[in-house]
Amino acid sequence: MNYRLSIRLEQLERATERLIQSAEALGERAHQSPGPGRWSAAQVVQHLLVSETGINQYLEKKIQEAEGLRHAGVGHFLRSRLLRVLLRLPFLRFKTPAYLAARTPETAPSLPELRQQWGSVRRHLEQILNEYPEPLMRRAIFKHPRSGMLTMAQTLDFMVDHVLHHQKQIERIGKVVK
Repeated sequence: MNYRLSIRLEQLERATERLIQSAEALGERAHQSPGPGRWSAAQVVQHLLVSETGINQYLEKKIQEAEGLRHAGVGHFLRSRLLRVLLRLPFLRFKTPAYLAARTPETAPSLPELRQQWGSVRRHLEQILNEYPEPLMRRAIFKHPRSGMLTMAQTLDFMVDHVLHHQKQIERIGKVVK
């Protein structure tokens, strides 16, 4: 695996573990919604699991179509950086893309089950990264719904920031559910 990708995967692993532990620390309250139309901590974990599953599927598809991938330029870099900044702003919230919301069941399974599923999905991502061809490192491979095309490294950066963004959400949920 490319060194830059392995560092990002390690960051993603740490952020994910912290997020799951935060949800688990809520105990039974992890499935309690903080208010009408708001996700429980377990639903947040499920959302991230569904998101990563979709990313894996998209990456596999695009790797098969590698000849058609464009080189990433300055615009890709700038949009990726803007996305990172926006995800880190504590007061900013994003609407879940419709296709992702449609794939997310309304009721979340138990946290141990989500942890087990996520472990499997993460091993799949690790396999994709282990086999990722070096010549594709500077090509845009993943289409983010708001920032557009990202390289593999930028995709992993997004995934880390996405988990960190939802970590803050779980912390807010923990303060509300009693």
